[in-house]
Amino acid sequence: MSANQLHIILAQLNLTVGDLEGNTKKIIASIDTACSTYNADIIIFPELTISSYPPEDLLLRPAFLDTTRKALDEIITATNNIHVLIGYPCLHEGELYNACSLIKNKKILQTYFKQNLPNYGVFDEKRYFKKGTEHCLFDINGIKAAISICEDVWVPEFTQEIAAAGAQLLFNMNASPYHKNKLSQREEIISKQALNSGLYIVYTNLVGGQDELVFDGNSMIIDNHGKRIFHAPQFIEGLYSTTLDLECPNNHKLNNVYTAPSNEEENIYNALVLGVKDYVRKNNFKGALIGLSGGIDSALTLSIAVDALGSKNVEVLIMPSRYTADMSNEDACLQAKMLNVDYEIISIEQPFEALLKALEPRFKDLPTDTTEENIQARCRGILLMAVSNKSGKIVLTTGNKSEMAVGYATLYGDMAGGYAPLKDVWKTLVYRLAKWRNTQQAVIPERVIDRPPTAELRHDQLDQDSLPDYEILDPILEQYIELDRHPKKIIAAGYDADAVYKLIALVDRNEYKRRQAAPGVRITERAFGRDRRYPISSGYTENK
Repeated sequence: MSANQLHIILAQLNLTVGDLEGNTKKIIASIDTACSTYNADIIIFPELTISSYPPEDLLLRPAFLDTTRKALDEIITATNNIHVLIGYPCLHEGELYNACSLIKNKKILQTYFKQNLPNYGVFDEKRYFKKGTEHCLFDINGIKAAISICEDVWVPEFTQEIAAAGAQLLFNMNASPYHKNKLSQREEIISKQALNSGLYIVYTNLVGGQDELVFDGNSMIIDNHGKRIFHAPQFIEGLYSTTLDLECPNNHKLNNVYTAPSNEEENIYNALVLGVKDYVRKNNFKGALIGLSGGIDSALTLSIAVDALGSKNVEVLIMPSRYTADMSNEDACLQAKMLNVDYEIISIEQPFEALLKALEPRFKDLPTDTTEENIQARCRGILLMAVSNKSGKIVLTTGNKSEMAVGYATLYGDMAGGYAPLKDVWKTLVYRLAKWRNTQQAVIPERVIDRPPTAELRHDQLDQDSLPDYEILDPILEQYIELDRHPKKIIAAGYDADAVYKLIALVDRNEYKRRQAAPGVRITERAFGRDRRYPISSGYTENK
């Protein structure tokens, strides 16, 4: 290949945190493919490739760092006549760095330490890493290139200093998690940096689910005018090949140019599917188990599970009570058949009646209230967890973000389970996702989407008996939880004061429930858990 031409492989890989052996094998196989199949000049991997991201407190274990270094040595011996950019946690002179090494012909040529350590939202890098201070430039095929890691490329001073040092091309390795609208935000920032600095930017991102986080891939190349000239697929692992010619910038051999879906529902749905798929796979469960009620939340959860795992790996329990409407049972059975999943009907009437009888002396002369409703939910939770224990399948809980926000859920009942696909999905979005999924293929009975939501824990119960309409509730909660707006500002936006203060009080006092909830897929910038960390015991309130 002539000078100023560069054949690049963007290794958009799905790695597993802590699986040092498995990750190393995948890295070496990728290097071999880049050499033998593509005859590439350079392959660039995601941030912290060897450990994957985020390794969290594994980084505090000396044995983990020792094994990571041994994995790096194994990778070094596998490199030949190709430049390799590989990320890993590097212990150097007693300090830990988020590092990237440039390797070729079985030698480390240079090592770069990340300079801009994010410490907001889901990121805690200052807890673990010391910031680097030196830029790292190298020559490849007559091109002056530089190395950066994730947040570095978001800082104007960094890219301008790199350009001033003579760099033409900036390699940027990432573990940038997905949230809705993230792709457009990310591309806007990188394009602006490229335009202002005059750098080509090669952006490689991790892909796959890791606990609550989903990494979307969307690796790309932005030219020195801020134009995206290459784009790898969203949510899909692969080695993506392209050739840059910096002397003839309009003559790039751009393979795999891809346009991400503009439909928000499709993007979010695909993120949920990937999050469920990788959580089940990476934790070695045999499949998934869902309590299917005939309601919208469990219906969407089942659809996601089948798309993630295949119908043969998903099982359904239908658990009616004395309050369950016939249509609920009919719709649950119909959906199970539509998706070709095994299902079983187990009534909770017998255990519910037994528990009421056992508690009768204690509850004598006390009025019926939510206690009896919660007992029903806990009967279902016991059945689901029992089948889970026997089958080795994880229970997917079906609660949504609206319910988690206000505590409209039962501890050890409908909250029982190992993973919560809809934990960061507002109820109104649940309906949008269900409708979108049915446009691709009818997998949810229309009556499930059309009927008013109900927990069916008492006669003629509807969610709106206890809560405002979700079209009102969700925007109030979104402003308070995701945008941190004061209740007075929410009221000023046109919402009823009594409703606002009631909902905020519910949010504040149900932190104890959320702390005990299953992890779930993060699709917003303020998901419960990593993003929003509030004390359980707190005297602070903005209510009134």
